[in-house]
Amino acid sequence: MSRQATWGITFGHPPEVPVPWQESSPMSERLEFIQACLDRTEHIVKICDRFRISEKTGQKWLKRFKEGGFAALEDRSHAPKNHKGRITPEVKERLIALKKKYPLYGPETLKRWLDLHEPRKNGLRWPASSSIGHLLCREGLVRRKRRRNLPIETARSNEDSGQRSKAVQPNDVWTADFKGEFRLHRGRGEYCYPLTVLDLNSHYLFACRALKSVAVDPVKSVFQQLFREYGLPWVMRTDNGVPFAQPNAFGNLGKLSFWWIRLGIRPELITPGKPQENGAHERFHRTLKEAATRPSEKDFKSQQKRFDSYMKEYNEERPHRSLEGTTPSRVYERSPRTYPEKLPALIYPEIAEVRVIDSGGSFKWHSKNHFLSKNLAGEYIGLIENDAELITISYGTLELGVLDLELNRFTPRLRWHSQE
Repeated sequence: MSRQATWGITFGHPPEVPVPWQESSPMSERLEFIQACLDRTEHIVKICDRFRISEKTGQKWLKRFKEGGFAALEDRSHAPKNHKGRITPEVKERLIALKKKYPLYGPETLKRWLDLHEPRKNGLRWPASSSIGHLLCREGLVRRKRRRNLPIETARSNEDSGQRSKAVQPNDVWTADFKGEFRLHRGRGEYCYPLTVLDLNSHYLFACRALKSVAVDPVKSVFQQLFREYGLPWVMRTDNGVPFAQPNAFGNLGKLSFWWIRLGIRPELITPGKPQENGAHERFHRTLKEAATRPSEKDFKSQQKRFDSYMKEYNEERPHRSLEGTTPSRVYERSPRTYPEKLPALIYPEIAEVRVIDSGGSFKWHSKNHFLSKNLAGEYIGLIENDAELITISYGTLELGVLDLELNRFTPRLRWHSQE
């Protein structure tokens, strides 16, 4: 390398300036300069002019030679001794251990976990998530994911539709769903149906219960336990599958829905074929599938134990981006609405006539039976007679529809009314 390619660039000389040195090694050029200084035939200022370098640079090389000999003339690294982004062995060891403990956590989640649970532990400073990502790639701890081209509509959150209840604070909206069934004993045993219940605001996971079916009674039993422990929500959002809804009933309302209404909880069914309206819950199921069902356990007891362990991690350890890096357990608060062991009475306006639904799903009006729904068997409904032989039928604060006495035909028309 010529002097023009080394010293010239350093001191800003234009490429067209001729230079006397033609040696290819910068080390040889420095040796020649030092030799000229040691001969003492010229003042160092003139020597620097001859070599076309500044006096300051010449003095620097001469000082290096006097302090360290010829070895001191070698190029030195300009990298800072204490690099701000350098990962120390202690930090590297902790990051690798944490990734192995939580293999599904990405760099951002790992960084939030450390900031939340181990801020500056033992004086260690945690690197940025990008640096953590580079480290995990170098260590072979990152699994490449295949990209999926999802429809734009699927990516919308349920809050963007403008048609669903807003979860401003905990217990405004609970969401419930069954994760797809799977077989225990690594695909060779009984089918397991995991029931999951979440708080939409805090993302708190109330239940992840391994059930043997989607029958109403065991599901109702789970919700009774949850209501006793956490209180009552205002809205329960679900899809249109059983047991949350009954496809052949008016309004798709089944026994579970009417029980919620009796407790003062409003059932909210998403639009059929649009799971994005319960998008947060659907996204949770993808995480649950990877973390707690692959591979499946040998029996229900073992699988439930695994679900319980995941619930604890999800609620108390895993930081959530939507919660600004904290955990659901630090955000969620119990509902002030307690669960009544005895169902409260339904209140109707004074002008309403009250009738009971018999076991066949019918009620009597002017000595004539009118069928409504078997799901309301044993329940009391309110009837308000209007003009033109029309009767408005309500169940609590929910208007069910209108009965045309002349045609003996019931027309569903679900509308909510206030308690006043």
